[in-house]
Amino acid sequence: MPRMNVQPIPTISDRINEIRHKTATIVNEDILPNERAIWAMRGGRASEAEIAHGRELREDIKHKVQAASLWAPHLPVEYGGSGLNFLEHAYMNEVLAYASGAASLFGVVAPNSGNQTILVKYGTEEQKKKWLMPLIEGKMESGFSMTEPDNAGSDPRSIKTTAKRDGDEWVINGHKWFTSNGKRADFFIVMCRTDDPDGPAERNGKMTQIIVPKDTPGVNIVRGVGIWGAHDSDHCEIIYDNVRVPVTNQLGSTGSGHQAAQDRLGAGRVFHCMNSIGQMWRAFDLMVERIMSRDVHGGKLETKQFMQGFIAESYIDIQAARLMTIHASEVIESGMDPRTDISAIKIFVPAAYERVVDRAIQVWGAAGVSEDLPLAGMYQGARTLRIADGPDEVHKILIAKNILTKYHRGESWDFGN
Repeated sequence: MPRMNVQPIPTISDRINEIRHKTATIVNEDILPNERAIWAMRGGRASEAEIAHGRELREDIKHKVQAASLWAPHLPVEYGGSGLNFLEHAYMNEVLAYASGAASLFGVVAPNSGNQTILVKYGTEEQKKKWLMPLIEGKMESGFSMTEPDNAGSDPRSIKTTAKRDGDEWVINGHKWFTSNGKRADFFIVMCRTDDPDGPAERNGKMTQIIVPKDTPGVNIVRGVGIWGAHDSDHCEIIYDNVRVPVTNQLGSTGSGHQAAQDRLGAGRVFHCMNSIGQMWRAFDLMVERIMSRDVHGGKLETKQFMQGFIAESYIDIQAARLMTIHASEVIESGMDPRTDISAIKIFVPAAYERVVDRAIQVWGAAGVSEDLPLAGMYQGARTLRIADGPDEVHKILIAKNILTKYHRGESWDFGN
């Protein structure tokens, strides 16, 4: 089993190098050697003793993460996190993601982590006490309820779920699906079209995010939507039927929901790309290991030009994806407008990820699509990312619009920034 080779990068700060080194140490020494045992509960074939051992391993690793001051990198120190800035977190993710599922052992579990970030920024002190702190402490789970079956996810302004004001309550009606963590959640953050001074909720209302406890009357979980051949999942279809919650459950000001969603999705896209790079790194190591050790047609695979081409092409894909993503992270950290850069990596990185994993699967043959290796799960994740958080086509349109706007102003694009 390959280990992640993480050496200091001379062009970045000592602090980021330290974060990467500490993360790699835990990944290499504690997670990779115990990967199967850690996740023994997956697949449904583990014994009670194996499941209990996996739980103990996970808790032990979490304690080591906390001792290394790496826990919950997305949260400020005052909320129990590591307080990493955006660039530090991005560099950490590429190392962390080398081991599938490792993020949860570092306190980063979607959608809880994204909801925590939104609650930190938009929540009132009362909301933070009631919802955020139990979420951070692991006493609660949450879901994010935005996507609708009858409206294009690529056009969030088309959302039809409404919240109408009735005294001190919001009354919510709508139909959602792919609500993440739907079965385990204690509450949902629901994107609604709310009453607007210039028009009724049904037509011109602005978007607002509202906290809805799962046990509220009228919250009907229809099913877990099956994905990738599975008959069930925790991405749930939900009907909100005259659901009443206090106005105090509103996150931020009325109409701030679209901006809150962009705050969440913009950062999430970069972190997804850094995660993808970590997974590509793992797939690359696995592919090269196989190429160097497998005998076929009178010699090692490494002597075959097709295989040498695979190595070169995957190296190029990973390096290009990584440098583009680091650049986008630097733009965000500098305070400049990152929209074009985020859209560019959202298109390029998942496609590169898919190509890198595809080559690794091809090299491993039948084993590549088996449960013995993580490659099949990576392939599904890579393909899904081309849809999640905005499909490729929408991001291409946004890139073109941003570039054309500059040229119409008499400027040209500065590729140095």
